[in-house]
Amino acid sequence: MNAHRDDPAVRAEVERQFRLLSRGAVEIIPEDGLREKIRESVVSGRPLRVKLGLDPSAPDVHLGHTVVLQKLRQFQELGHVVQLVIGDFTGRIGDPTGKSETRRQLSEAEVRENAATYVKQFGKILDMSRVELVYNSAWLEKLTFAEVLQLAAKTTVARMLERDDFEKRYTAGQPIGLHEFFYPLMQAYDSVVLRSDVELGGTDQKFNLLMGRELMRDYGLPEQVVLMMPLLEGTDGVRKMSKSLGNYIGIDEPPEEMYGKVMSIPDDLMLRYYALVTDLSEAEVEAVAAGLADGSLHPRDAKMRLARRIVAMYHGEPAAEAAERHFRTVFQEGGLPEAIEERRLPAAAVEDGTVGVLKLLQALGLVASLSEARRMVEQRAVRIDGERIVDPKARLPVREGMVVQVGKRLIARVALEPSVQGDVRESAAGDRP
Repeated sequence: MNAHRDDPAVRAEVERQFRLLSRGAVEIIPEDGLREKIRESVVSGRPLRVKLGLDPSAPDVHLGHTVVLQKLRQFQELGHVVQLVIGDFTGRIGDPTGKSETRRQLSEAEVRENAATYVKQFGKILDMSRVELVYNSAWLEKLTFAEVLQLAAKTTVARMLERDDFEKRYTAGQPIGLHEFFYPLMQAYDSVVLRSDVELGGTDQKFNLLMGRELMRDYGLPEQVVLMMPLLEGTDGVRKMSKSLGNYIGIDEPPEEMYGKVMSIPDDLMLRYYALVTDLSEAEVEAVAAGLADGSLHPRDAKMRLARRIVAMYHGEPAAEAAERHFRTVFQEGGLPEAIEERRLPAAAVEDGTVGVLKLLQALGLVASLSEARRMVEQRAVRIDGERIVDPKARLPVREGMVVQVGKRLIARVALEPSVQGDVRESAAGDRP
């Protein structure tokens, strides 16, 4: 649209885009700056360049990551250009944000492998054919040492120690690698090279994002606008979603597992999930909120609708429908699903045709350790063929096809190795009168 900036049509379009793009944001710096960037775009017809930088330090994308990805999708749907920066160079250092110690440097092969997984998973949210996908090694590894010194001269040690994580480590006498100071500078230099108009990130990235504004100003460029999205709480309802904390919902997880995990979130997080990680419109989310407020929508039904919508986004509607049937059968009607995963029980776990319950759970891969198995038994979360097991010392007769359940979502049918099958038959025969 080539028009005058004060035209009513221009003002209306600017406000429409600003309302959509600011929805859910925690902070926009400066807020008027985003509105002005949008206005310049509408008047000139030039799309905004919207940057998201990601270091491929872990290969799995979970719903917490999708908060900013969903916002990127909105920019994309409005016709703006998404600049997806894979930090294959900065990733060799690792973002020190929130870390109490120096991160292990990743090898180039590790970074490339993780990046490939990221790109594949991002395609479930973004139209990758319309994404400018770049790797920051393309410019960072070409800098001469003189250019690195010039870059380092753009800030001070005192400025770096304003970072909360650096300040805490410095005060506690914990080591800070000199190379870690270069991370925010390199990340900011990406914005200089790409001449980004807007950069997205979580609230924990504020220091890095603002460094981009400072560096662009120092290089004589228009400063990017910073748009920060909230950090999504995990299934525990308290801590930031993280794979290391075990409270995450991965977008590549099986539909039944994803559905069950969404159903486990606290009720008071439902609307936050609706707004931040679904593709529903603002009006649709407001309708859910109104239904919960006036009692016309039961929280259980609202959560099931949320779970189904999220599964459908990443696996399709048929898979979401099947996941819902599975949930109803197993958790609401108390039955077993039609298809139960078969897991082989190693012969080494079986002795005289029996197996200890803790060893059984670990051997089937339903728990990570014997201590976790004990905890599950003590919490009365373990059933064998429908019977609850409450004694951690219990030994159980082994049977082909026995069904083992841990908690609400983990169910397996036991398959025995041929040698074990023979021992079990002989043991059973010896027990007959």
